Amino acid sequence: MNVHEYQAAEIFARHGVPTNPGSMATTADDAAEIARSFGRTVAVKAQVHTGGRGKAGGIKIASTPEDARAAAQAILGMDIKGHTVRKVLVAGGVEIAQEFYLGVVLDRPRRRHVVMASAEGGVDIEEVARERPEKIVRALADPLLGLHPYQSRQIAFSLGVPPAQVSGFAAIVQNLFKAYVATDATLAEINPLILTRDGQWLALDSKMSFDDNALFRHPELEDLRDPDEENATELEARRSGISFVKLDGDIGCIVNGAGLAMATMDAVKLHGGEPANFLDVGGGASADQVAKAFALVTADPAVRGILINIFGGITRGDIVAQGITEALQKVNVSVPIVVRLSGTNAEEGKRLLAAAGLTAVDSMDEAAAAVVRAAA
Repeated sequence: MNVHEYQAAEIFARHGVPTNPGSMATTADDAAEIARSFGRTVAVKAQVHTGGRGKAGGIKIASTPEDARAAAQAILGMDIKGHTVRKVLVAGGVEIAQEFYLGVVLDRPRRRHVVMASAEGGVDIEEVARERPEKIVRALADPLLGLHPYQSRQIAFSLGVPPAQVSGFAAIVQNLFKAYVATDATLAEINPLILTRDGQWLALDSKMSFDDNALFRHPELEDLRDPDEENATELEARRSGISFVKLDGDIGCIVNGAGLAMATMDAVKLHGGEPANFLDVGGGASADQVAKAFALVTADPAVRGILINIFGGITRGDIVAQGITEALQKVNVSVPIVVRLSGTNAEEGKRLLAAAGLTAVDSMDEAAAAVVRAAA
């Protein structure tokens, strides 16, 4: 789950990270009033769940309230990488002496949390990693003891932080890591972390992402979710207890089990197709869940073929077949459907499908090839 910049900044501030305060505006007039309250130059920043706002024109500097009004008018309603701007953050301007990048992320191959920092702040860290990888400093946290204070100081020294500012920088590293761990985050990022002309540290742009599987421990984070920033079908799937992720292809996939769903997408791509979604109805899917999954997939106008891949372990093949036939009675499907059904009660399931005019195959590879041909 992602949150907006202003929400991430509030979390950072609660954990001792100094941030640049601002206020939210949903209209140009509100932005002008907030700018007037600052009485100095402000930054008007689009609040969307994507990067590249500055390059897209989603961040503007305004020296007067009227300038802030004009900036907000230009930004509100803007489309940034498929996200419509509905609110802006108006924050006070600061005099920047130096910019840094600082982030904490999960390094899955190493199974460790890693702190990354760079003196090349204010630009995409991916660009730095690609073109100047030597500019990135990394420190792996201990799985039990966390990030040691000496590691934070080492990062500061490696980046060339002025000696008088090392302790302040190290404290921010420690507090950012604490915020990351305390909220079960998968990403905590400050870009840029600035050193002002008067020697103060400020997080000028804050970003956080959280582990969906840990949100049951953090109901206060769930309240930060912005439904306008999320795919409507994914939200409906979450409410139904179905794991669903929208993709860019045209082969709709309905599968039981996350591992099998991944393998199904690989099989589709192997045969030249592109999956339209990841969908896992769960290991013990009921007929109602299967019917709901069918409705979620068919709601995507890009879908030109549907692959239903079910292996009956806990799930019974006849129950899945019943869900498919119920869905076909409720939803008008105009694209070809290929079913792979194997395992517990598969033969009974095939009989039910045959009665509904569908033929099921035994092989996942055969099913993937068939649905790609049918969609083409």
